[in-house]
Amino acid sequence: MFSLVQLESFVAVAEELHFGTAAQRLNMTQPPLSRQIQMLEREVDARLFERSSRRVELTEAGQTLLPAARRILDLCTKTDLDVRRVATGDAGSIVIGYTAIAGQTGLPTILRLVKERLSGVSLVLREAVSTDQLDMLANGSIDIGLLRPVVSRAGIVDRRVLDDRMVAAFPLGHQLATGRGVMIRELDSLPLMMYSTAEARYFHDLVLRLFDSAGARANVTQFASQIPALLAFVAAGLGISLVPASTMRWAPREVAFEELRGPAGLEQLNHANLHVAWNESNGNRAVARLLELILADDGEVFDGVQ
Repeated sequence: MFSLVQLESFVAVAEELHFGTAAQRLNMTQPPLSRQIQMLEREVDARLFERSSRRVELTEAGQTLLPAARRILDLCTKTDLDVRRVATGDAGSIVIGYTAIAGQTGLPTILRLVKERLSGVSLVLREAVSTDQLDMLANGSIDIGLLRPVVSRAGIVDRRVLDDRMVAAFPLGHQLATGRGVMIRELDSLPLMMYSTAEARYFHDLVLRLFDSAGARANVTQFASQIPALLAFVAAGLGISLVPASTMRWAPREVAFEELRGPAGLEQLNHANLHVAWNESNGNRAVARLLELILADDGEVFDGVQ
C-alpha cells in the first residue's frame, strides 16, 4: 500500500514536472524524492513518469492517478483539521433543549454566538419543559438546557443567564388593566389560568407563593403546561394569568399586562430567571466552548435580552 509521503511526492513532481523544483517545494533533496516515486511505481505496478534529460512528463497511468492522489491528500488534510477543531471545541455537534419562552428570549442569543464564534459547530434544537430537560440532561439526550431552576439534580450544573419577573396578564379592556400596575390582592378570586404541576412546577409554585405573600386566593379554573397556551386562554377572555415579563414582546394583541405590586419583599420573591444547565460529566469539547461563551463576563452576552 502506498503512503501519504509517496502521494505527496508524486503530486509535487506531477505539478512541477521537474524533480529538482519538486524537491525544493517539499524541503528535501532530489535523491530521496526519486526513491519515493520509485517505491510508489512499484506499489501501483505502473510507470508514472516519462523521464529524459530535458523534461518530465506524466504517463497515462500518472494522469489517471493524479486527480485521485489530490483528493486523497485533500481529504487527509481536511480530516486532520476537523479532528483538531473537534478536539478544541471549534467543531462538532451540540443538542440544546429549550422551553417555549427561552425559544423567544435566550435561545436566539445562543444561536448568534454559535454562528459568529463557533461556525463549525452544528446544533440540534429540542423544545421541552424544564422538568423534562433535567431528565434529558441526566440521560445525555441533550447537552445544554435553557430552563427554569425547578429542582436541583445530582450532576447537573446550572447558572443564571437572564433575569425575568412575573407580570399579570389580562384580557384587553379588563378593568384592572390600567397601565398603573396591579396589587396582587386585587387578583383574589379572579379566574386564574394556571400552570400544570407536572410539567410547569416551577411557575406553578412561584404563582402560589406570590398569591400567598399578599394573602390572596388563587382561583384556578384552567391548567396548561406552556405559557403560549395560557396567553391564548387570557386572549379568549377566560381569565387572567401570571406570566414572565419576557412574553410581553410576542403575546397576542388581545392581552394587556400589568406590573405586580404587593407587600414589602415582593421584588425579592418575584423572580422567574432563565438558567443554562449542563451535565458536569459531559465530555463534549464543543459544549465546553459554548458554555465559556455563554457565561463570559457573568453572562453579559444576555444583557438587554428579555
